[in-house]
Amino acid sequence: MVVNSKQDLNVLTRRGRIAVYLGLERNVVLVSAMAFLLGTGEELWKKFLPKYMEALGAGAGAIGLFGTAKDFFDAIYQYPGGWLADHLGRRLAFLIFILLASVGYLIYLLSPSWQFVFVGLAFSMVWHGMASPAVFAVIGDALPKDRLAMGFTLQSMLKRVPMAIAPLIGGMLIAAIGIVKGVRVGLVVMLALAALTTLLTLRINLPIVTGAPANIKGVWRSFQPALKRLLVSDIIIRTCEGLTEIFIVLYVTNVTGVSLAEYGMLVAVQMTTAILVYIPSAKLADRIGRKPFVIVTFICFALFPVAIVLASNFAALVAAFIIGGLREIGEPSRKAMIVDKAVPHLRARSVGLYYLVRSLTITPAAGLGGLLWMLAPQTPFIVAGMIGITGTIVFAATVEEEYAD
Repeated sequence: MVVNSKQDLNVLTRRGRIAVYLGLERNVVLVSAMAFLLGTGEELWKKFLPKYMEALGAGAGAIGLFGTAKDFFDAIYQYPGGWLADHLGRRLAFLIFILLASVGYLIYLLSPSWQFVFVGLAFSMVWHGMASPAVFAVIGDALPKDRLAMGFTLQSMLKRVPMAIAPLIGGMLIAAIGIVKGVRVGLVVMLALAALTTLLTLRINLPIVTGAPANIKGVWRSFQPALKRLLVSDIIIRTCEGLTEIFIVLYVTNVTGVSLAEYGMLVAVQMTTAILVYIPSAKLADRIGRKPFVIVTFICFALFPVAIVLASNFAALVAAFIIGGLREIGEPSRKAMIVDKAVPHLRARSVGLYYLVRSLTITPAAGLGGLLWMLAPQTPFIVAGMIGITGTIVFAATVEEEYAD
């Protein structure tokens, strides 16, 4: 359902108005439901994967390298995923992505040692890396400009509801039966939900958007200058995140001393905070502009790692993870800024190239975080905060208000 005027809105039923308000177009709902199902399965075990590797014999260096490999695969899969989504259509591309990711989940499940987890990563990252441009493209295809932010809000909310609930379940499961068995039970559930997601994928119905073909250089030339400036600030902010993301569970449990079950509660607090701010921030962004909300997001990226280091008890960690949740306040606006400026027939490839450049640039961050960890566990978190402030300043100074809106 596409509504293009206030007159169109006036003739809608109450149910239809709610659908318009929330961006509930059929294909957007389907891709959001897919993200919900796969996210539910992943979040049972994903946050605990560093501890799983540790239990299989990996040290901090190997875990840092795993984070770097994760960012590398996320980078190199983005553009091929966008290319497949533009050339094969969204539905067939999604089916390929789910199948390949499921191979990775199966390898995780059967891994006899931590080295095999790297092999599984090469497959499991297909969903995150290759599917992301296709998800962006579906929302861009299905919704008009003034509803893009709300469309991304729906997708982000359904993606993060599992992040609030599943880690609690995963943490309790691991506390009851151990890290290795607990993660493997979560992986069995993951494979079952991947099969169910395949059935949803078959119902996606969007035509292939045609246009003049373009190679990767042509796609890059289609980027507006302001989009390139957004990319620069985004790279800096994601470097801030990449330095510490994979080490948060280790710091909170090994240094601060909370249990894995309590860590699951902290993740739930973080994701609940994100969910609560999504809709209000998206509607306000439509009224006053997107740039202020992206700035708040970037500030919270900078504050989150520092707040974790400063936390000396569980209550302080709760406050830190609330800041972590507030990092999402401007994410729908940022995503809408990217999709809104993409040429329609290059949409998935444009998103793929944007994230290819971003993820490839930040690939060394987790490995560097591992080296900094060896100096002192607090070091990567402090450095990350400094980098995050730099990225915020760059965005505020270089991305014009008229482009952000």
